[in-house]
Amino acid sequence: MDWRDHGILLTVRRHGESSALIEVFTQAHGRHAGLVRGGTSRKMAPHLQPGAQLDLAWSARLEDHLGTYKAEPLRSRAAIAMSSRLALAGLNAVCALLAFALPDREPHPELYARSEALLDLLDTEDLWPLGYLRWELALMEDLGYGLDLSACAVTGATKDLTYVSPKTGRAVSTKGAGDWADRLLPLPPVMLGQGAAEDIEILTALRTTGYFLESKLAPSLGTRPLPEARGRFLDALARRIA
Repeated sequence: MDWRDHGILLTVRRHGESSALIEVFTQAHGRHAGLVRGGTSRKMAPHLQPGAQLDLAWSARLEDHLGTYKAEPLRSRAAIAMSSRLALAGLNAVCALLAFALPDREPHPELYARSEALLDLLDTEDLWPLGYLRWELALMEDLGYGLDLSACAVTGATKDLTYVSPKTGRAVSTKGAGDWADRLLPLPPVMLGQGAAEDIEILTALRTTGYFLESKLAPSLGTRPLPEARGRFLDALARRIA
C-alpha cells in the first residue's frame, strides 16, 4: 500500500533512537500517523515542526499498518510563528485541536483547505484572531457540532440575535430570551459576520464556541479535556487586549 499527498504536520514524537512518529492532516487521507526514518536527525528535525507543510509519501505492507513516511518540506511556518506570542499560540492551538478532534484516516477536504489558508495568515496578526474564530466555527460544523445562528429558536426572528442556547446551539433573540437570558451564552455580532471584528468580541465568541467544544465535542471523543494549547491562545489574545 502506498500513496502521496500534501499535509500539515500536527504532532511529532521521538520513536526509538533516530525515528520520529508524526501525525499529519492530509488533503485526501485525513489525520494520518506514520514513522519518519531519521526524523530526529540534524537534517530532518528542523523541517518536522508543527504547522509545517509537507509533501508526503506513505507506504506500508497493509493498509491498517502504521506505515512509514518520506517527508519533503514544502513550507515551514516555524519562523513566522516564533515572531510573536499570539502567532505561536495560534499555530499550536490549530494543530492541537486538529490532532484532538479529527477521526483517524477520515478525509475532511474543506476543513483541510480552511486550515491551510488560516496557517498562511500567521504573519498577518491583525487578521489572525478573526480567521481563527471562523476556522473554529468551521471545525465544529465539519465534525457535526455546528451552531445554528440563522434565526431565533424561540420566535423565529432573524434580527436582534444576542444569545446562543447552551442546550441546542441555536441563536436566541433578546425578546426570545426573556427571563432566561442569564442562562444563555453571549452571541457577539462578530459571530454573525456583523460589525467590526474587535479582539474583545472575538474573545467573547471563542468563549462561547469553547463551551460547545468542551460540553459536546470533547465528551463524544471520551473523557479527554480540550487541549491546553487552545486555552493558551485565548490567554495570549486576552493579554493583547489588556
